[in-house]
Amino acid sequence: MQRDDEQGLGRAMADFGSGDWIDLSTGRNRHRWPVKSLPQADASATTALRRAAAQWLDCDPAQVLPVADAWATVLRLPPGRVAVLGSGLAEERLRAAGWAVRPALVHADLAGADIVVVANPAGPDGREWRPGALAELARRVRRLLVDESLADPRPDLSLASMLPANALILRDLQPFWGLPGLGLVLGDPALLPGLADPRPVQDPILWQAAAALADRRWAEDTVLYLTEACLRLDRIAAAAGWRMAGGTHLFRLYDTGDARAAQDRLARAHLWTRRVAGSDRLLRMDIPLRREWDRVSAAMREI
Repeated sequence: MQRDDEQGLGRAMADFGSGDWIDLSTGRNRHRWPVKSLPQADASATTALRRAAAQWLDCDPAQVLPVADAWATVLRLPPGRVAVLGSGLAEERLRAAGWAVRPALVHADLAGADIVVVANPAGPDGREWRPGALAELARRVRRLLVDESLADPRPDLSLASMLPANALILRDLQPFWGLPGLGLVLGDPALLPGLADPRPVQDPILWQAAAALADRRWAEDTVLYLTEACLRLDRIAAAAGWRMAGGTHLFRLYDTGDARAAQDRLARAHLWTRRVAGSDRLLRMDIPLRREWDRVSAAMREI
């Protein structure tokens, strides 16, 4: 059966029928922060978010710039030569903006680059970099750009607390918190005003984000659940004969032997997963909600 994964769940429903589907293909936390009705506050929404982000990330509020799209903000920098170390998920967008992009497999490949891009952790394999190693890398390159969009469940991975002057950190508040249309850029306060979005994010969105980042109980409970759930899903996958190939707290990556066949068998049970581009073996799965485990377990026992 020919199918384009980019068409997602809609295409799966056309192939396997409508009904009660569980979409495990998003690469995001499905236990999103519960949006709340917030009272008015004295401080500005931007100030409140900067303070909340600084407390969450252990940095200076002056280093935090709220934006609608962190990657779009980076593209306001003058185009240059970019080396992408590890994950290449940023390559297409940078190339479309006129940047000269090349993958870098080893540090020797970084020579001559104006900007070095690192995702920490990286998708889809979850490769991690220790903050100290990134700080050392920053000393060897002109500018370091660290995409921490998947790092919220792992605050120990963030470079924010030791942010070098030539580094920028990108944050997306959708993968973990479930807040679309809002990101953060962390960097030298002298550089951030030149990166400001000409169309500022609306105050209600900023207030919600500030409340979310200040909700430590929700974050700690959610990270604990995701940590335990990852282990549970890994055990179920191993029992199905799949091998662990990586992942993060938000999703797992498995070597299934035949990703299309595995995806189709799960789709017959109305579970939608994602095959990894360029591989006929790798399948990515989000972490199920608590109420979904029985269906997931039963479907994977049939593989």
